[in-house]
Amino acid sequence: MSLLSVENVGFSYNRQQQVLYDISLTIRPGASIGLVGESGSGKSTLLRLLLGLTAPSTGHIRFRGEELQSRNPGFMRAYRRQVQAVFQDPYSSLDPRQTVLRIVSEPLRSLRIGGDHRELVQTALESVGLDRAVINRYPHEFSGGQRQRIAIARAIVPRPTLLLADEAVSALDLSTRVRIVDLFKQVRAEMTLVFVSHDLGVVADLCDEIVILEHGRIVEAGPTRKILQTPSQNYTQKLLGSVPRMPA
Repeated sequence: MSLLSVENVGFSYNRQQQVLYDISLTIRPGASIGLVGESGSGKSTLLRLLLGLTAPSTGHIRFRGEELQSRNPGFMRAYRRQVQAVFQDPYSSLDPRQTVLRIVSEPLRSLRIGGDHRELVQTALESVGLDRAVINRYPHEFSGGQRQRIAIARAIVPRPTLLLADEAVSALDLSTRVRIVDLFKQVRAEMTLVFVSHDLGVVADLCDEIVILEHGRIVEAGPTRKILQTPSQNYTQKLLGSVPRMPA
């Protein structure tokens, strides 16, 4: 059985603004999938649908065979226990008024997860390369890369099955981006990963499978190496031509 399936999904904000068209994909347990496309391709909208933040206009999204019920609070609490997200901007995604302990423990509180929250937070921080002692500090005391590590710790602290990352390295400088990509490689060894990006270079380094979106449609999908070595679509070839070189 698939972990998460998207079946003939379409989405429009109104009758004149169609964003996604007949999207179908299967996310298997343990997979690492890159959703790639330029701005406006629909990849972030698709991520919102996968998170249950928005319901599809047409089609179905199923988690372990059960229809995603975005308007059912009980279902969504259980769903978010299994599915967490990391977003693009490490500066805006962390509340500057809260300590690291408060920020990272937020999923534990909202999902009503028991145990020693302080210990769980410190363990999560260590797993992303931060010292346990930072729990009493505030976001402004950290660099961009450190803030993104805090955001990743927050996402993994409830030990989800699936992690969804939306442009999670694009706001970082190149050297920091390399280190955070290496961190995501560690994360994917423990959970299923869907990584949304406009950067084919990052996805090639991180994901085993790739889905190419153009104007709200899947134009190419399959094993990353195969797609990037022998792209069948002009759009994929165009994306390949803009890949920045990652330092060794």
